Order: sequence, then C-alpha cells, then structure tokens
Amino acid sequence: MVKKTTSEQRRELGAFLVSRRARLNPQDFGMQQGIRRTPGLRREEVAVLAGVSVSWYTWLEQGREIKPSADALQRIAKVLKLNRIESSHLFALSPREEPVPHPLADGVSDGLKSLVRAIDPIPAYVRNARLDILAWNDAIADLFIDYGSLEPHERNTLRLLFLYRPYRTQILDWEQMARGMISVFRASRAHAQDKKPFDHLIKELSEKSPEFKEWWLDTEVKGMGEGSKRLLHPTSGHIEFTYVALTPEGRPDLSLVTYIPQHVACDSQS
Repeated sequence: MVKKTTSEQRRELGAFLVSRRARLNPQDFGMQQGIRRTPGLRREEVAVLAGVSVSWYTWLEQGREIKPSADALQRIAKVLKLNRIESSHLFALSPREEPVPHPLADGVSDGLKSLVRAIDPIPAYVRNARLDILAWNDAIADLFIDYGSLEPHERNTLRLLFLYRPYRTQILDWEQMARGMISVFRASRAHAQDKKPFDHLIKELSEKSPEFKEWWLDTEVKGMGEGSKRLLHPTSGHIEFTYVALTPEGRPDLSLVTYIPQHVACDSQS
C-alpha cells in the first residue's frame, strides 16, 4: 500500500539513509578502504549492493518524490544493516507500509517463552494469528489441557473449541465463546498474506463440526483484547477469569494471552 509523504518526511528519510550509510565499514563488504572523502559506503556502492540504480538511490537520499517498492526498501535495509527498529523507521518515513514480518522457526523467541514460564502461576500462552498455540506454561495446561500431549497441528484454539469435547462443558457460555473466536479468526485471515493455513483449518472444521460450518457463514469480525471467561473446572469448580491479550513489539502476528482469576468457588460435588 502506498501512503502520502510530506517533503519533510522525505528529507528526514534522506538524512537517515545518509547517516546509516556513513557508519558502515567498506571492508565488511570486501571493498578497499582507500581514500574516501566521507566515512562509510558511497551512494553508488549501496545502490549496487541493493540492486537498484545509482540515480534512483541518489534521488531517494535527496528527498525527491519517488515511490520505492517494499522489496527495494527491504534490500536497502539489509545492505545498511538496519536493526528491526531502524527498519521500521525507514518504512515509517517512506511511502510504503512495512510488510508483516515472517514468523521465526516456531514463531516464538526464547525471551517470550521465558516470560510465559516466568509469570506462572498466572495461566498464559502465546498464539499466532491462526490461533495456533506456540508456547504455554503449566498453569494454563492445568486449566485447559496438556498441550504438550497434543500433536502440533492440534494445538489450535479454534480446533480445540470445536473438536475437543470436554471444552463444551468446561467452558461456560461455550457457544458465545466459539462464535467470538470464529470472528477473531475471520478478521485475522483477512489480514493474512498467506491464507492457505487458514483455509486448511476452515476445511477441516467445516467437515467435522456442523456448528462451525454454519457459524462460519456469518460476517462478524472482531479483535481479542480483553474480556471475561467462566469455567467449570473438574477439580477447582467454578472459576471466572479476565483474559488479556497483548501483542509483543515488532510481532503483530503473535498474542500473549493471560488469564487472571477473578473468582473461585469450589464445586459443591467436588
């Protein structure tokens, strides 16, 4: 998507590129240091390394009104060795929206996994836009299901809601929760660049769950920031939670979901 930029933004973009170029060491790119009037790489060197024309890159640094592609900006960011924050800043000043980052190997950094474990006994897990559960702590496993005992493709919030039978009695207001989760899933799918993983799950659930097949035809969409959930736990009885979903900085494809207990009442039969 192309967005409108001001002359001030274009000048700021040019100055930013110049400053990032100046901090580079030519020898890191296999070039001789030699005698250079200014530190860092030359404009033409950045252009060649990024696979763009010298005149085009010069215009970009000069703040002219041109419309670089997202791919070209990503190649420039790689040559200039921009970190995540700097790369986001580059796109913020440019006419292009920053592409959604590709997930890591399993979608979750070691730091985020450690955070999920550290906040135990508060139940928490990390899930992606497709609602796959990627990391969890013991408290959430005790509350719902031992995710470690499931196959990776089975660790999906929507799939569990419709195909794991105990959820229907354990989650009070199950239908409301299931319909709401479909709305979250539908909104996430619309934003996804690759819809195939979403469509595979839609096909499976439509074949195995009459409720999902019917409710998927609705058009409601919504996000999941925070709300309440009531459970009838096999050993703890009736428990009420406030759930809060947070997005890690730089990872809009992930959500850290926590369940904060609000009320616990022992079941009369337990």
